[in-house]
Amino acid sequence: MPTLTAADLTQFTEALFLAAGVGPAEAQLVARSLVDANLRGHDSHGVMRAPFYIGRLKDGGLDPHAKLVVEKESPSSLVCNGGWGLGQVITYDLMNRLIQKCQSTAIACGTLKHSTHIGRLGEYAELAAENGFMSMIMANTHGAAQRVSPVGGKRPRLGTNPICIGMPGGASGPFIFDIGTSATAEGKVRVKKIAGQQVPSGWILDPEGRPTNDPNQLYGNPPGTILPLGGDQAYKGFGLAFMIEMMCGGLSGGQCAYENPPPPVGNCAFFLVLNPEFFGGQDHLLREVAQLEEYVRAVPRIDGVNEVFLPGDPERKTLAQRQTSGIPLDDGNWKALTDLAAQLGVTPPAV
Repeated sequence: MPTLTAADLTQFTEALFLAAGVGPAEAQLVARSLVDANLRGHDSHGVMRAPFYIGRLKDGGLDPHAKLVVEKESPSSLVCNGGWGLGQVITYDLMNRLIQKCQSTAIACGTLKHSTHIGRLGEYAELAAENGFMSMIMANTHGAAQRVSPVGGKRPRLGTNPICIGMPGGASGPFIFDIGTSATAEGKVRVKKIAGQQVPSGWILDPEGRPTNDPNQLYGNPPGTILPLGGDQAYKGFGLAFMIEMMCGGLSGGQCAYENPPPPVGNCAFFLVLNPEFFGGQDHLLREVAQLEEYVRAVPRIDGVNEVFLPGDPERKTLAQRQTSGIPLDDGNWKALTDLAAQLGVTPPAV
């Protein structure tokens, strides 16, 4: 299992995108975004995505030169079309526009359609928090990439439909709550599949609706499914995913899930940015966030428990570790990257 520094992995990933025909600024942004996901422990949204992105570019499903198109605009809203461009490039442009709007208004809201995969939602919430703003971001899979069945069903009907809420402040903040509405992200199943490993119990069902640890069952014909979030009360996770499906596919002018979808194409997304100054005030919010964090962390702990985790804590802990020790990549996913490098004439870093 190779371990790389963030700098080496970023340089390598950037070189792959440059060799595939992506412009320098865009290649740098996407490479940084993917490696940042790995640094925070979200390997499902990290460099393992590079072969898929470049495959979409080669087959014409991704336009590396597409720019964000604003189809409608008001002082506090944007309705945007990504033109099937690079998701991170498109979404950073949209978020920066919303943050600019929110300097002079209480709420800025945006929608996005026709974007390829936009990556880890938490990084956009972090961007808002850096500017002192609260945010809520959610995405569907543009009607495709259906992986999750309703409770009692054995065929997928929705994507894993993530939701993220970000809040500035706190001693260790910002607090970023970034989850899928399924028991696991599809990318985590794919990581296990490529690595030739089993998935934990409670993640997926086979095509007959039976629990399985074999990740290949998710991608068969007929396909298996990922369980909704919630365990014995999985209707809660599926209900949340169902509402996100409508908010993203419907409001944006994109698509909700439909029969006989194509292979994964990308995301529709919904963005909400709020300026605390127009509500209870920035100073009041920061004081309340700080005292809430202190109060919750001071809870009496069960014997054997050394610490309680708040939103963003696992990412901060993994970030500190991987900045020091490097980013581990399993052999299967590393081989996928080096095979791609050989096709593109890029020299991988020594490991």
